[in-house]
Amino acid sequence: MGLFNKIKDIFTRDSQDASDEFDADREVNGLNRDRVDMHDSLQREAYIKACLEQMSEASGELDILGGEYNLVTSYLTDMEEIEALSPEYREQLKEYAKKLLELEGNKEKLEEKKGIMREDDFAHMERIEQFMPEGYEKLKEAEEYQVAVKKDLGRLDGERHAYYFRRNELINSQKNMKGITLICVSSMIALVLILACISMLLQLDVTIGYAIAVVIAAVALTLVYVRFHESQRELVRVEKSINKLVLLQNTVKIRYVNNTNLLEYLYVKYDVNSSVQLKKLWDKYVEELKRREEEKQMQMDMDENQAALIRLLRRCRIQDPGVWLHQVQALIDSKEMVEIRHELILRRQKLRKQMEYNANVAQEAQGEVKDIVGQYPEYAEKILDLVSDYEKALA
Repeated sequence: MGLFNKIKDIFTRDSQDASDEFDADREVNGLNRDRVDMHDSLQREAYIKACLEQMSEASGELDILGGEYNLVTSYLTDMEEIEALSPEYREQLKEYAKKLLELEGNKEKLEEKKGIMREDDFAHMERIEQFMPEGYEKLKEAEEYQVAVKKDLGRLDGERHAYYFRRNELINSQKNMKGITLICVSSMIALVLILACISMLLQLDVTIGYAIAVVIAAVALTLVYVRFHESQRELVRVEKSINKLVLLQNTVKIRYVNNTNLLEYLYVKYDVNSSVQLKKLWDKYVEELKRREEEKQMQMDMDENQAALIRLLRRCRIQDPGVWLHQVQALIDSKEMVEIRHELILRRQKLRKQMEYNANVAQEAQGEVKDIVGQYPEYAEKILDLVSDYEKALA
Protein backbone atom coordinates (compact mmCIF):
# COMPACT_ATOMS: atom_id res chain seq x y z
CA MET A 1 0.00 0.00 0.00
CA GLY A 2 2.33 2.78 -1.27
CA LEU A 3 -0.26 5.48 -0.77
CA PHE A 4 -0.53 4.76 2.95
CA ASN A 5 3.24 4.96 3.32
CA LYS A 6 3.07 8.39 1.74
CA ILE A 7 0.53 9.42 4.36
CA LYS A 8 2.87 8.29 7.12
CA ASP A 9 5.57 10.46 5.60
CA ILE A 10 3.17 13.36 5.60
CA PHE A 11 2.52 12.92 9.33
CA THR A 12 6.23 13.30 10.06
CA ARG A 13 6.43 16.66 8.28
CA ASP A 14 5.59 20.02 9.64
CA SER A 15 1.85 20.11 10.04
CA GLN A 16 1.80 23.89 9.70
CA ASP A 17 3.22 23.75 6.16
CA ALA A 18 0.53 21.27 5.21
CA SER A 19 -2.18 23.58 6.48
CA ASP A 20 -1.06 26.34 4.16
CA GLU A 21 -1.59 24.21 1.04
CA PHE A 22 -5.24 23.20 1.40
CA ASP A 23 -8.47 24.88 2.25
CA ALA A 24 -10.31 23.25 5.12
CA ASP A 25 -13.74 23.96 3.77
CA ARG A 26 -13.97 21.95 0.58
CA GLU A 27 -15.61 18.87 -0.92
CA VAL A 28 -13.40 15.95 -2.04
CA ASN A 29 -14.82 13.18 -4.23
CA GLY A 30 -18.24 13.42 -2.66
CA LEU A 31 -16.89 13.85 0.90
CA ASN A 32 -17.92 17.19 2.44
CA ARG A 33 -15.87 18.20 5.47
CA ASP A 34 -18.32 20.98 6.33
CA ARG A 35 -20.75 18.38 7.60
CA VAL A 36 -18.16 16.72 9.85
CA ASP A 37 -17.23 17.78 13.36
CA MET A 38 -13.52 16.96 13.51
CA HIS A 39 -13.52 17.27 17.28
CA ASP A 40 -16.01 14.41 17.44
CA SER A 41 -13.88 11.25 17.41
CA LEU A 42 -16.60 9.11 15.79
CA GLN A 43 -17.28 11.56 12.97
CA ARG A 44 -13.58 12.22 12.46
CA GLU A 45 -12.77 8.51 12.39
CA ALA A 46 -15.60 7.79 9.91
CA TYR A 47 -14.44 10.63 7.66
CA ILE A 48 -10.79 9.52 7.72
CA LYS A 49 -11.83 5.93 6.99
CA ALA A 50 -13.93 7.14 4.05
CA CYS A 51 -10.88 8.92 2.66
CA LEU A 52 -8.76 5.81 3.19
CA GLU A 53 -11.43 3.71 1.44
CA GLN A 54 -11.27 6.00 -1.56
CA MET A 55 -7.48 5.81 -1.60
CA SER A 56 -7.55 2.01 -1.29
CA GLU A 57 -10.14 1.54 -4.00
CA ALA A 58 -8.38 3.94 -6.35
CA SER A 59 -5.04 2.24 -5.65
CA GLY A 60 -6.52 -1.17 -6.40
CA GLU A 61 -8.04 0.09 -9.64
CA LEU A 62 -4.69 1.62 -10.59
CA ASP A 63 -2.99 -1.75 -10.06
CA ILE A 64 -5.54 -3.51 -12.29
CA LEU A 65 -5.59 -0.81 -14.94
CA GLY A 66 -1.81 -0.58 -14.88
CA GLY A 67 -1.46 -4.25 -15.58
CA GLU A 68 -3.93 -4.03 -18.46
CA TYR A 69 -2.20 -0.90 -19.75
CA ASN A 70 1.18 -2.65 -19.74
CA LEU A 71 -0.38 -5.63 -21.53
CA VAL A 72 -1.86 -3.46 -24.29
CA THR A 73 1.43 -1.63 -24.58
CA SER A 74 3.27 -4.93 -24.94
CA TYR A 75 0.85 -5.89 -27.74
CA LEU A 76 1.63 -2.67 -29.57
CA THR A 77 5.34 -3.26 -29.04
CA ASP A 78 4.97 -6.77 -30.44
CA MET A 79 3.25 -5.35 -33.51
CA GLU A 80 6.14 -2.95 -34.04
CA GLU A 81 8.58 -5.86 -33.69
CA ILE A 82 6.66 -7.91 -36.24
CA GLU A 83 6.49 -5.07 -38.73
CA ALA A 84 10.23 -4.53 -38.32
CA LEU A 85 11.09 -8.17 -39.08
CA SER A 86 13.21 -9.10 -42.06
CA PRO A 87 11.42 -10.28 -45.24
CA GLU A 88 12.57 -13.82 -44.55
CA TYR A 89 10.91 -13.99 -41.13
CA ARG A 90 7.82 -12.20 -42.40
CA GLU A 91 7.45 -14.79 -45.16
CA GLN A 92 7.76 -17.64 -42.66
CA LEU A 93 5.10 -16.04 -40.46
CA LYS A 94 2.78 -15.69 -43.45
CA GLU A 95 3.24 -19.35 -44.39
CA TYR A 96 2.33 -20.53 -40.88
CA ALA A 97 -0.58 -18.09 -40.75
CA LYS A 98 -1.96 -19.22 -44.13
CA LYS A 99 -1.69 -22.86 -43.07
CA LEU A 100 -3.53 -22.16 -39.80
CA LEU A 101 -6.28 -20.24 -41.63
CA GLU A 102 -6.67 -23.11 -44.06
CA LEU A 103 -6.90 -25.60 -41.21
CA GLU A 104 -9.46 -23.40 -39.45
CA GLY A 105 -11.60 -23.32 -42.60
CA ASN A 106 -11.42 -27.09 -43.00
CA LYS A 107 -12.27 -27.52 -39.34
CA GLU A 108 -15.39 -25.40 -39.73
CA LYS A 109 -16.48 -27.55 -42.68
CA LEU A 110 -16.01 -30.67 -40.58
CA GLU A 111 -18.01 -29.07 -37.77
CA GLU A 112 -20.94 -28.69 -40.19
CA LYS A 113 -20.98 -32.48 -40.62
CA LYS A 114 -20.89 -33.09 -36.89
CA GLY A 115 -24.63 -33.71 -36.53
CA ILE A 116 -24.94 -36.57 -39.04
CA MET A 117 -25.08 -39.16 -36.26
CA ARG A 118 -26.31 -39.14 -32.69
CA GLU A 119 -23.77 -39.90 -30.01
CA ASP A 120 -25.71 -42.89 -28.65
CA ASP A 121 -25.97 -44.37 -32.17
CA PHE A 122 -22.23 -43.87 -32.64
CA ALA A 123 -21.50 -45.59 -29.32
CA HIS A 124 -23.82 -48.46 -30.30
CA MET A 125 -22.11 -48.96 -33.67
CA GLU A 126 -18.73 -48.71 -31.98
CA ARG A 127 -19.70 -51.69 -29.79
CA ILE A 128 -20.70 -53.87 -32.77
CA GLU A 129 -17.98 -52.62 -35.13
CA GLN A 130 -16.15 -55.96 -34.81
CA PHE A 131 -19.14 -57.75 -36.43
CA MET A 132 -19.42 -55.36 -39.36
CA PRO A 133 -19.83 -55.39 -42.30
CA GLU A 134 -20.14 -59.20 -42.17
CA GLY A 135 -23.01 -58.84 -39.72
CA TYR A 136 -24.96 -56.71 -42.19
CA GLU A 137 -24.38 -59.23 -44.99
CA LYS A 138 -25.52 -62.07 -42.75
CA LEU A 139 -28.65 -60.20 -41.70
CA LYS A 140 -29.43 -59.27 -45.29
CA GLU A 141 -29.02 -62.88 -46.43
CA ALA A 142 -31.29 -64.07 -43.62
CA GLU A 143 -33.97 -61.56 -44.62
CA GLU A 144 -33.71 -62.54 -48.30
CA TYR A 145 -33.84 -66.24 -47.36
CA GLN A 146 -36.90 -65.49 -45.22
CA VAL A 147 -38.66 -64.00 -48.23
CA ALA A 148 -37.66 -66.96 -50.42
CA VAL A 149 -38.84 -69.48 -47.81
CA LYS A 150 -42.17 -67.68 -47.52
CA LYS A 151 -42.57 -67.89 -51.30
CA ASP A 152 -41.72 -71.61 -51.22
CA LEU A 153 -44.25 -72.21 -48.46
CA GLY A 154 -46.89 -70.34 -50.42
CA ARG A 155 -46.09 -72.25 -53.61
CA LEU A 156 -46.10 -75.63 -51.82
CA ASP A 157 -49.36 -74.78 -50.12
CA GLY A 158 -50.88 -73.88 -53.49
CA GLU A 159 -49.65 -77.13 -55.04
CA ARG A 160 -50.96 -79.14 -52.11
CA HIS A 161 -54.40 -77.60 -52.44
CA ALA A 162 -54.31 -78.29 -56.19
CA TYR A 163 -53.53 -81.96 -55.54
CA TYR A 164 -56.30 -82.10 -52.94
CA PHE A 165 -58.68 -80.71 -55.51
CA ARG A 166 -57.47 -83.25 -58.10
CA ARG A 167 -57.80 -86.08 -55.60
CA ASN A 168 -61.43 -85.08 -54.91
CA GLU A 169 -62.07 -85.00 -58.65
CA LEU A 170 -60.64 -88.52 -59.08
CA ILE A 171 -62.62 -89.86 -56.14
CA ASN A 172 -65.80 -88.35 -57.55
CA SER A 173 -64.90 -89.75 -60.97
CA GLN A 174 -64.51 -93.24 -59.50
CA LYS A 175 -67.85 -92.90 -57.80
CA ASN A 176 -69.36 -91.91 -61.12
CA MET A 177 -67.72 -94.95 -62.81
CA LYS A 178 -69.23 -97.19 -60.21
CA GLY A 179 -72.63 -95.62 -60.88
CA ILE A 180 -72.20 -96.05 -64.62
CA THR A 181 -71.21 -99.69 -64.10
CA LEU A 182 -74.30 -100.26 -62.00
CA ILE A 183 -76.46 -98.56 -64.64
CA CYS A 184 -74.91 -100.64 -67.44
CA VAL A 185 -75.38 -103.89 -65.57
CA SER A 186 -78.92 -102.95 -64.62
CA SER A 187 -79.71 -101.89 -68.17
CA MET A 188 -78.24 -105.11 -69.62
CA ILE A 189 -80.23 -107.25 -67.21
CA ALA A 190 -83.37 -105.30 -67.99
CA LEU A 191 -82.70 -105.62 -71.72
CA VAL A 192 -82.12 -109.36 -71.43
CA LEU A 193 -85.36 -109.76 -69.48
CA ILE A 194 -87.26 -107.74 -72.08
CA LEU A 195 -85.74 -109.84 -74.89
CA ALA A 196 -86.59 -113.05 -73.02
CA CYS A 197 -90.20 -111.93 -72.59
CA ILE A 198 -90.47 -111.02 -76.25
CA SER A 199 -88.97 -114.36 -77.23
CA MET A 200 -91.45 -116.32 -75.05
CA LEU A 201 -94.52 -114.28 -75.78
CA LEU A 202 -94.01 -113.50 -79.43
CA GLN A 203 -91.98 -116.57 -80.31
CA LEU A 204 -89.35 -114.40 -81.98
CA ASP A 205 -85.63 -115.03 -82.44
CA VAL A 206 -83.85 -112.46 -80.25
CA THR A 207 -80.35 -113.90 -80.52
CA ILE A 208 -79.14 -110.84 -82.33
CA GLY A 209 -80.64 -108.68 -79.59
CA TYR A 210 -78.78 -110.69 -76.96
CA ALA A 211 -75.57 -110.30 -78.94
CA ILE A 212 -76.06 -106.58 -79.35
CA ALA A 213 -76.88 -106.17 -75.65
CA VAL A 214 -73.85 -108.18 -74.65
CA VAL A 215 -71.56 -106.21 -77.00
CA ILE A 216 -72.92 -102.87 -75.79
CA ALA A 217 -72.58 -103.95 -72.16
CA ALA A 218 -69.07 -105.31 -72.77
CA VAL A 219 -67.91 -102.15 -74.51
CA ALA A 220 -69.43 -99.92 -71.83
CA LEU A 221 -68.01 -101.97 -68.97
CA THR A 222 -64.61 -102.12 -70.68
CA LEU A 223 -64.53 -98.35 -71.05
CA VAL A 224 -65.66 -97.88 -67.48
CA TYR A 225 -63.07 -100.36 -66.27
CA VAL A 226 -60.25 -98.69 -68.19
CA ARG A 227 -61.27 -95.24 -66.98
CA PHE A 228 -61.64 -96.47 -63.42
CA HIS A 229 -58.18 -98.03 -63.32
CA GLU A 230 -56.65 -94.96 -64.96
CA SER A 231 -58.19 -92.76 -62.31
CA GLN A 232 -57.08 -95.22 -59.65
CA ARG A 233 -53.47 -95.08 -60.85
CA GLU A 234 -53.62 -91.29 -61.02
CA LEU A 235 -55.14 -91.19 -57.54
CA VAL A 236 -52.19 -93.21 -56.25
CA ARG A 237 -49.79 -90.77 -57.90
CA VAL A 238 -51.71 -87.83 -56.43
CA GLU A 239 -51.59 -89.34 -52.95
CA LYS A 240 -47.86 -89.91 -53.26
CA SER A 241 -47.38 -86.34 -54.48
CA ILE A 242 -49.45 -85.03 -51.58
CA ASN A 243 -47.32 -87.01 -49.13
CA LYS A 244 -44.14 -85.69 -50.73
CA LEU A 245 -45.49 -82.15 -50.61
CA VAL A 246 -46.42 -82.54 -46.96
CA LEU A 247 -42.93 -83.80 -46.11
CA LEU A 248 -41.31 -81.04 -48.16
CA GLN A 249 -43.58 -78.44 -46.61
CA ASN A 250 -42.66 -79.64 -43.13
CA THR A 251 -38.97 -79.36 -44.02
CA VAL A 252 -39.44 -75.83 -45.37
CA LYS A 253 -41.43 -74.89 -42.26
CA ILE A 254 -38.54 -76.05 -40.08
CA ARG A 255 -36.17 -73.89 -42.15
CA TYR A 256 -38.59 -70.99 -41.87
CA VAL A 257 -38.81 -71.30 -38.08
CA ASN A 258 -35.02 -71.61 -37.72
CA ASN A 259 -34.46 -68.60 -39.99
CA THR A 260 -37.10 -66.62 -38.10
CA ASN A 261 -35.34 -67.35 -34.83
CA LEU A 262 -32.01 -66.35 -36.41
CA LEU A 263 -33.50 -63.07 -37.62
CA GLU A 264 -34.94 -62.28 -34.19
CA TYR A 265 -31.55 -62.99 -32.61
CA LEU A 266 -29.70 -60.78 -35.12
CA TYR A 267 -32.22 -57.96 -34.64
CA VAL A 268 -31.63 -58.11 -30.89
CA LYS A 269 -27.86 -58.46 -31.31
CA TYR A 270 -27.55 -55.39 -33.55
CA ASP A 271 -30.51 -53.55 -31.96
CA VAL A 272 -32.18 -52.81 -35.30
CA ASN A 273 -35.44 -53.61 -37.06
CA SER A 274 -34.05 -54.41 -40.48
CA SER A 275 -30.85 -54.76 -42.48
CA VAL A 276 -31.68 -51.46 -44.20
CA GLN A 277 -31.58 -49.68 -40.83
CA LEU A 278 -28.31 -51.40 -39.95
CA LYS A 279 -26.80 -50.41 -43.31
CA LYS A 280 -27.78 -46.76 -42.80
CA LEU A 281 -26.28 -46.74 -39.31
CA TRP A 282 -23.10 -48.41 -40.56
CA ASP A 283 -22.69 -45.94 -43.43
CA LYS A 284 -23.18 -43.01 -41.05
CA TYR A 285 -20.74 -44.57 -38.58
CA VAL A 286 -18.07 -44.99 -41.27
CA GLU A 287 -18.58 -41.39 -42.36
CA GLU A 288 -18.51 -40.10 -38.77
CA LEU A 289 -15.43 -42.20 -38.00
CA LYS A 290 -13.70 -40.72 -41.02
CA ARG A 291 -14.73 -37.23 -39.95
CA ARG A 292 -13.35 -37.75 -36.44
CA GLU A 293 -10.09 -39.12 -37.79
CA GLU A 294 -9.77 -36.12 -40.08
CA GLU A 295 -10.61 -33.83 -37.17
CA LYS A 296 -8.01 -35.52 -34.99
CA GLN A 297 -5.35 -35.27 -37.70
CA MET A 298 -6.33 -31.69 -38.37
CA GLN A 299 -6.01 -30.82 -34.68
CA MET A 300 -2.57 -32.41 -34.64
CA ASP A 301 -1.59 -30.33 -37.68
CA MET A 302 -2.95 -27.21 -36.01
CA ASP A 303 -1.05 -27.91 -32.79
CA GLU A 304 2.12 -28.50 -34.79
CA ASN A 305 1.76 -25.29 -36.81
CA GLN A 306 0.75 -23.26 -33.76
CA ALA A 307 3.79 -24.51 -31.86
CA ALA A 308 6.03 -23.68 -34.83
CA LEU A 309 4.50 -20.20 -35.09
CA ILE A 310 5.02 -19.55 -31.38
CA ARG A 311 8.65 -20.72 -31.59
CA LEU A 312 9.26 -18.39 -34.52
CA LEU A 313 7.60 -15.45 -32.74
CA ARG A 314 9.72 -16.07 -29.67
CA ARG A 315 12.85 -16.02 -31.82
CA CYS A 316 11.63 -12.67 -33.08
CA ARG A 317 11.51 -11.33 -29.47
CA ILE A 318 7.69 -11.20 -29.32
CA GLN A 319 6.66 -10.98 -25.65
CA ASP A 320 3.23 -12.67 -25.93
CA PRO A 321 3.25 -14.96 -29.01
CA GLY A 322 0.15 -16.87 -27.93
CA VAL A 323 -2.05 -13.84 -28.71
CA TRP A 324 -1.24 -14.11 -32.42
CA LEU A 325 -2.74 -17.57 -32.63
CA HIS A 326 -6.15 -15.88 -32.45
CA GLN A 327 -5.37 -13.15 -34.98
CA VAL A 328 -3.27 -14.88 -37.62
CA GLN A 329 -5.12 -12.95 -40.34
CA ALA A 330 -3.19 -9.86 -39.24
CA LEU A 331 0.09 -11.63 -40.06
CA ILE A 332 -1.06 -11.85 -43.68
CA ASP A 333 -3.23 -8.80 -44.20
CA SER A 334 -1.70 -5.40 -43.40
CA LYS A 335 -5.17 -3.84 -43.21
CA GLU A 336 -6.10 -6.26 -40.46
CA MET A 337 -2.91 -5.32 -38.63
CA VAL A 338 -3.81 -1.62 -38.90
CA GLU A 339 -7.30 -2.27 -37.51
CA ILE A 340 -5.89 -4.20 -34.55
CA ARG A 341 -3.37 -1.43 -33.86
CA HIS A 342 -6.12 1.16 -33.98
CA GLU A 343 -8.23 -0.86 -31.54
CA LEU A 344 -5.28 -1.27 -29.16
CA ILE A 345 -4.53 2.45 -29.27
CA LEU A 346 -8.15 3.24 -28.40
CA ARG A 347 -8.02 0.72 -25.55
CA ARG A 348 -4.84 2.27 -24.20
CA GLN A 349 -6.32 5.77 -24.37
CA LYS A 350 -9.37 4.66 -22.41
CA LEU A 351 -7.16 2.90 -19.86
CA ARG A 352 -5.01 6.02 -19.49
CA LYS A 353 -8.13 8.10 -18.90
CA GLN A 354 -9.33 5.70 -16.19
CA MET A 355 -5.88 5.63 -14.61
CA GLU A 356 -5.72 9.43 -14.52
CA TYR A 357 -9.14 9.57 -12.91
CA ASN A 358 -8.23 7.07 -10.18
CA ALA A 359 -4.89 8.75 -9.64
CA ASN A 360 -6.69 12.06 -9.09
CA VAL A 361 -9.12 10.39 -6.69
CA ALA A 362 -6.25 8.93 -4.67
CA GLN A 363 -4.32 12.20 -4.75
CA GLU A 364 -7.30 14.26 -3.60
CA ALA A 365 -8.12 11.79 -0.82
CA GLN A 366 -4.48 11.83 0.23
CA GLY A 367 -4.45 15.62 0.15
CA GLU A 368 -7.62 15.71 2.23
CA VAL A 369 -6.04 13.56 4.95
CA LYS A 370 -2.90 15.68 4.80
CA ASP A 371 -4.98 18.85 5.11
CA ILE A 372 -6.85 17.48 8.14
CA VAL A 373 -3.52 16.70 9.80
CA GLY A 374 -2.46 20.28 9.13
CA GLN A 375 -5.72 21.76 10.42
CA TYR A 376 -5.94 19.51 13.47
CA PRO A 377 -2.37 18.55 14.56
CA GLU A 378 -3.66 17.43 17.93
CA TYR A 379 -5.31 14.42 16.21
CA ALA A 380 -2.33 13.50 14.00
CA GLU A 381 -1.30 10.54 16.14
CA LYS A 382 -4.81 9.13 16.19
CA ILE A 383 -5.11 9.54 12.43
CA LEU A 384 -1.78 7.73 12.04
CA ASP A 385 -3.15 4.90 14.16
CA LEU A 386 -6.22 4.72 11.90
CA VAL A 387 -3.99 4.46 8.87
CA SER A 388 -1.92 1.70 10.47
CA ASP A 389 -5.00 -0.25 11.53
CA TYR A 390 -6.45 0.09 8.06
CA GLU A 391 -3.24 -1.20 6.48
CA LYS A 392 -3.23 -4.19 8.82
CA ALA A 393 -6.83 -4.98 7.96
CA LEU A 394 -6.00 -4.95 4.28
CA ALA A 395 -2.82 -7.00 4.66
